[in-house]
Amino acid sequence: MAKLIGNAPNQVPTNADLGKMAFEDKVSVANINATGTKDATTFLRGDNTFAEAGGGITEADAWRINVNTVFSSSGQSDVTANWERTHGAGFDKIGTGLTESSGIFSFPSTGYYYINHFSSTTAGAARQYTSMMLKITVNNSTYYTATSNYANIASASYLSNNSASFIVRVTDISNIKFKFEAQRSDTFTLLGSTSESRSGFSCIRLGDI
Repeated sequence: MAKLIGNAPNQVPTNADLGKMAFEDKVSVANINATGTKDATTFLRGDNTFAEAGGGITEADAWRINVNTVFSSSGQSDVTANWERTHGAGFDKIGTGLTESSGIFSFPSTGYYYINHFSSTTAGAARQYTSMMLKITVNNSTYYTATSNYANIASASYLSNNSASFIVRVTDISNIKFKFEAQRSDTFTLLGSTSESRSGFSCIRLGDI
């Protein structure tokens, strides 16, 4: 137990002396009551939370379509199925990672997030355009288009690819979510695989709000 300084040794000071009280011993990190991981890579923030030193990346995740997916006729449709978290080839997510339900993705925590998405497509004939568009909602209801990245298929069995990126300010993980929409001039195939990433996205948390 630490010995008090300022009054008689080992005596509790009066209320008037509490502000002058000091201790000979230092407080160990293990005795600090704060949230987060306490180790050599973290520091104690002003909000009583241990955070990664140097402001490092705390969340990074990647997902992909795991099988070829056909979208028929012209129009636009949500990409609701055949999603999987990227795996193999040395991949590992950082942090909690995103959650997915019927093609709708939710963020694990608030912050600024960078989303980069890509798609590879083919068709049985030339197509004027194909696209996998990023859609975002801020009220868990109405989605707006964040990116429009179009590519055309020059001839039957030709491949095309496109990509786009966006930064999302996530202040509420219950209401701010995202999904993808396949838009096309006619029937096309969104290429997928469980052994390599042909169509999908990566998402990285850049920092706090």
